[in-house]
Amino acid sequence: MNKIRIGAWQGFALKSSVLGFSAVISAQAQTAAEAPPMPAVEEMPKMESVVITGSRIATRNYTSPSPIVATTKDVLQESGNVTLEATLNQLPQFTPSGTAATGGQGTGARATLDLRGLGDNRNLVLLDGRRLPLASAFGQVDINTVPQAVIDGIETISGGASAVYGSDAMSGVINFKSLRKMKGIVFDVQYGNSQKGDLRKVSPSLTAGTEFDEGKGFSLFSVSYDDRESLPGRARPFFALGVPSSYLGTSTYLPAANNLPTQAAVNSVFSKYGVSATVPRTNNLGFNDNGTLFSQSGAVNYQGVTSGAYAIIGGNVRMPVLIQNDLLNGLRRESLFEKLDYRFTPELTGYAQFLHTRSVAHTNSGRTLTQFGQGANTLVPLSNPFVPADLKTILASRPDPTAPFLWNSRFVGVPNKQWDEAYTVDQLIVGARGDLPFRDWSWDAYVSADRTVHDQTQFNAVLTSRVQELLNAKDGGASICAGGFNPFGDANSRSLSDACRNYISTNALSRETLSQRIAEASLQGTLATLPAGEMQFSASANYRKNTYDYVPDSQLAAQNIEAVIASQRSSGRTSVKEVALELRIPLLADAPFAKSLGITPGYRHSNYDTGVNAGTYKVELEWTPVKNWLVRGGIQHAIRAPNIGELYSAASGNQVQFGSPPNGGEPCDVRTAARTGANAAQLRALCVATGVPSNVVDSYTFPTVATSTVSSGNPNLKPEVADTRTLGLVFTPQLPWPLFSQLSGSIDYYTIKIKDTISAVPAASALNKCYNLDGSNPSYSAANAFCQLISRDANGLLTQVSAPYLNLGLLKTSGVDVQLDWRFPLSAVGLSKDAGTFNINTAVSFTNSYQSQALPGDAIKEFKGTVDTVIRPAWQSTVTFRYDLGAFSGNLRWRHIPAMDDVTTVTRPASPTAGVAKYDIFDLGVRYSLTKNVTLRAGINNLFNRDPAYVPGNQNLTLASTYDIIGRSYYLGVRTKF
Repeated sequence: MNKIRIGAWQGFALKSSVLGFSAVISAQAQTAAEAPPMPAVEEMPKMESVVITGSRIATRNYTSPSPIVATTKDVLQESGNVTLEATLNQLPQFTPSGTAATGGQGTGARATLDLRGLGDNRNLVLLDGRRLPLASAFGQVDINTVPQAVIDGIETISGGASAVYGSDAMSGVINFKSLRKMKGIVFDVQYGNSQKGDLRKVSPSLTAGTEFDEGKGFSLFSVSYDDRESLPGRARPFFALGVPSSYLGTSTYLPAANNLPTQAAVNSVFSKYGVSATVPRTNNLGFNDNGTLFSQSGAVNYQGVTSGAYAIIGGNVRMPVLIQNDLLNGLRRESLFEKLDYRFTPELTGYAQFLHTRSVAHTNSGRTLTQFGQGANTLVPLSNPFVPADLKTILASRPDPTAPFLWNSRFVGVPNKQWDEAYTVDQLIVGARGDLPFRDWSWDAYVSADRTVHDQTQFNAVLTSRVQELLNAKDGGASICAGGFNPFGDANSRSLSDACRNYISTNALSRETLSQRIAEASLQGTLATLPAGEMQFSASANYRKNTYDYVPDSQLAAQNIEAVIASQRSSGRTSVKEVALELRIPLLADAPFAKSLGITPGYRHSNYDTGVNAGTYKVELEWTPVKNWLVRGGIQHAIRAPNIGELYSAASGNQVQFGSPPNGGEPCDVRTAARTGANAAQLRALCVATGVPSNVVDSYTFPTVATSTVSSGNPNLKPEVADTRTLGLVFTPQLPWPLFSQLSGSIDYYTIKIKDTISAVPAASALNKCYNLDGSNPSYSAANAFCQLISRDANGLLTQVSAPYLNLGLLKTSGVDVQLDWRFPLSAVGLSKDAGTFNINTAVSFTNSYQSQALPGDAIKEFKGTVDTVIRPAWQSTVTFRYDLGAFSGNLRWRHIPAMDDVTTVTRPASPTAGVAKYDIFDLGVRYSLTKNVTLRAGINNLFNRDPAYVPGNQNLTLASTYDIIGRSYYLGVRTKF
C-alpha cells in the first residue's frame, strides 16, 4: 500500500509524546530502553503518517475513523511467548480460541484469533495489507506462519471492514506489518522455562537488511527457529481429576437394553462378594484384577486404585484423562522470509516477497478408547477364553444367553495415542508499484500464490478390525500374536505383548492441501481539491481463487481406527472477482466548532462463482470540533461468503457430550429427569418412535456420556450479513501542566449484528429440540426435523447425530472500549529531572451485550458474563505500568478478568453449576541497552504463580487459552545488531 499525502483537514497537530487511540496499546509494552529521558514537550518531534489497516487511504493512527489497536514489535519480545496468539489474546478485544499450544489431539494445532468472540473465521488476517495463506478449508488463518523476527508491528481494527478488504472481515482485520528499511544484521535469541524447569523454550533468529545498487534496491532476509517442549498433564496437580472418562482400562461390560440379564443373577454374583445392596442389572460392570466384578456406578466392589490412573468421582469409577494428555503441545518451527524491492526508475518499483514456514506441533492425547458412534459397537463372543466366570454366570441369565456382549475399554496396553500436526506453508508475491504523471496518483499491482500442506499423523492408532479379530478368536488371539488379547482387568490389559501391540496398532497419515491465487491492482491519489482540503480516492480490483483437497488415511475413512470418527475425502474450490472504491471527502476546515470535518464512504462489489453477488459498504465520519479532540464514527455493512469447507466438505466426525443423568444424559435414558417428569409418557412414546425398542424402553440406559456427530458441507449456503456501528471520542488535550501534558485516551462504542450465521447444527441442540427438552417439539412428533438427524442401532443406542452446515441464527454484541495513556516525567511529582519517566497504560473493554440465537425460531439468549468453552466477561482490562530511565526500562502488566456465571444460567438461572471466580495475573519485564547495538531483556510471567481459574462446568477444569496453566515462568533474551 502506498502513502497518500494528507490534507490539513484530516488531522490536528499532535506531538509524538502524546499518544492517541491507536498508540495506547502499543505503549503498553513499548521498549523503554529505546526511550531516552523525557525532554520538554515542545522538543518532541512530529508523528509520521502511516498506512492504517482500516482504510486503503493513508492517515495518521490517532486520526483514524475506525477504532484501531496497535501492537509494537517490543510487545511481542517482552511477552516472552513463542507464539503470537499468546500475546494478542491478552488484549481485551480478543477472545482466546484456538492456539498452537493447546489445539492438538487431532484438531489441527492452529493458532487463530477471535475478535469480540464472534469466531476465528469472521476476521481477516493480513501481512502488509495482503491475505495470508489459509490453514484450513473453514477459513482460519494460522498466524504463526508469520515469523516474529520480521514483524515491525500489528494493527487491529475491531469492526467490520468488508468494504475495504472483502469477505471475512466481519468482526475486524488484523494486519501484521513487516520490517521495511532495516540495515545491518540482527541476531536475537531468547530462552525461557517454567519455574519447575519442565517447559523449555528456545527461539533464535537472524535477520539481515541491506541496500544495493546505489540505494535502488533493498533486500530483507530472515531465518528463525522456535522449539518448545510439551507439558504433560501429570506435571500439574491441578489437572489430576480432569476429564473423568467412563472408558476404563479395566474394561466394562455394557448390558444390552434388548437382552438384559436377570436381577437375580446379578444379585447372586454380588452377594458372593458380601454386597447386600442391589446392583441394578442395567449397570455397566467392570473387572477387578482378581477376576471379580464391580459396578461402575456406585463403585460397588471396586478393588482398584483410587488416585492417579483411576478415581471415584460422584460415586462412580472413572479414569481421569488429562493426566494422560499433554497440557501444552510441543512445537518446532522453522521460518524463512525474504523481501526484495528494486527501483527501476523514480516512477517504477518492482518487489517480491517469499514466505516459508514449516511447523510441527506434537501432542500426547492419552490412551485410546474403544470406538463409539455409528456401527461402532465392539462385541465379545462367549467363546472367548478370557471371559471371567462370574460374568458368564450373569450372561447366562439373559433371554438370549449365547449372544455376544457389548464391551468398552481404554487400551492401557498400547502406548498413548500421539499426534503430529505438520504444516508446510509457502507464499510468493510478485508485484510493482509506481507514480503516475497526474497529480499525486500512484498505483500498485501484484500476484500472489500460496500453498499449505497439512499432514496429520496419528501414532499408535488402534485398529478396530484387529481388536475384533483377537476378541473373536477361540484361543483369545494367542495363535495370532504372543499371549493373545486379555482385556479383562487392568493388569491383564497392561500385560499385552509387543507382538499383539504391534498387531492391533499402526500409524495413520491424513493430508489436506490448500492453495490460494490472488491478482490485485489498485489506484489511489487526490481526486480533487475542495475548499476544505483534498478529496482522495482508492480504487481496486482483484481476483481470488481458493482450492482444497483432503485425503484421509484409508483406515480412518473406513472407520477402522478406535476413538476417531470416520472422515471422507473431500475437495472443492471457490473464486471471486471484486471491485472497490473508497473516498475521503473533506467537508469543513477551520470553521467554528469544526477544525476539520470529513467523511469516508466506500463500496465493494463481489461476484462469487457460487452465484452470489454481494455489495458491501461503509460510511465513516471524522470530526475535530476543536484542536486535540476527535469525534469519529461509522457504519459498516459486511458479508462473509461461505468457505470451501462449509460448502463442499465431506462427512467428518466429532463427538457431542451430553453429560450424565439425571440433569444430563441421553434424553431416552430412564435415569434422566425428563423420563420421570410431567411429560414422561409422551417422551417415552417418542423414544420408541425414534428407534428405542418398545420392549426395552422402560429399562433403557445409555452407557456413556457422549456419541458421535457428523458434519458435512452444504453448497446451498448463502453469505452471512453483518452490520456494524461505531461512535467514539479521541482526546489528546496537551494540558499545560507537566504531570498531565502527555495524557491521551479514547472511548469507542460498537455494536455488531450478524445474521444468517453459518454453522453446523449443534448436536446437543438437535437432541434437546427433537425430544422437546426446550419446548421446540410440544407434540412430541417423530417427524420433527431435528429428529431426522438422529440415528440409533437395533438396540436403541444413540449412535450418531447429523450436523449439516446451514444458515442458522444470529450473533449480536455491543460494548465500549476505553483506553488511556498517561506518561509523565517524575520531575513533575517533585523528583529530580534525571529521575526518569513513568507511564500508565490502561485498556478496558466493557461488554454491554452478547446475544446469540443458535437456530431459527429459537429465543435470542443473553450470554454476557458467562463462561463455557470461551469467556464472555462483562468487562476485562489490561493495565501496564512502565518506568524508563536512560538505557533501562521496567514494566509490570496486570490483566484482570472478572467473575462469570456458568453458561447453564442462561436457560436455568437457578443452575447449581458454579461459575468462575475473578482472575488477576501479573507479568514483570525489564530491558537494558548494554551498548548501542546490544540489548538484554528478561521477564517473569505469572509473577505470583497464580493457579488457573477453576471452571466447574468444563471437564478440562479450566480454559488453557485464557488462564495460565504453566505457573510462574521466566525468559532471558539478547538482541545484537552488527
